[in-house]
Amino acid sequence: MKILIVEDEPSLRELIQCSLEKERYVVETASDFNSALRKVEDYDYDCILLDIMLPDGSGLNLLERLKALHKRENVIIISAKDSLEDKVLGLELGADDYLPKPFHLVELNARIKSVIRRHQHDGEIDIRQGNVRIEPDKYRVFVNEQEVELNRKEYDILLYFYQSPGRLINKNTLAESVWGETISIRSIILTSYMHKSRIFAKSSKIPVQLLKSKQSMDLGIK
Repeated sequence: MKILIVEDEPSLRELIQCSLEKERYVVETASDFNSALRKVEDYDYDCILLDIMLPDGSGLNLLERLKALHKRENVIIISAKDSLEDKVLGLELGADDYLPKPFHLVELNARIKSVIRRHQHDGEIDIRQGNVRIEPDKYRVFVNEQEVELNRKEYDILLYFYQSPGRLINKNTLAESVWGETISIRSIILTSYMHKSRIFAKSSKIPVQLLKSKQSMDLGIK
């Protein structure tokens, strides 16, 4: 899961980033409107934490830009502005939730899980397909109700595929979601993990198929 924090206050931004990384999210940050705009134009995120008051623009304008780009990111507004007008406007522009500052990190984490579950899992906590069951909140995978041990990245890759059933996924998109934008050898690393994933699928008798396009650049599960 990849999250973008758009927050101009360094101490709060770093605090949220540290907290979310402990929860095993891939976290990227932006301290102003323009850097946030470049990121949302170039990358996809599972959730965006958006401050309204930015030094060079308004977070509400970023919401409008997301809508114009037909982006479907989950957005939680985090703002010191707690007026009813701001809440209504933010929600009308496409935000999924509004959390006024100050807030507890545990509540922020709960709201992130809630909006992701609502949009990606149809409100269900567990993900089920065939004989596979994934518990995203506990980072656990079961095959035929028997728990399977996976390391963090193996789990993250498997979860990403199960959240995108029936479609091919570009390798770069997958790598950016699992490792973030800074990884420089992601192709080599991803190839190694995909090999491990095939072995896992075969040994666990999972009724899914890993697919490659003829250019060997796209993969998927069905």
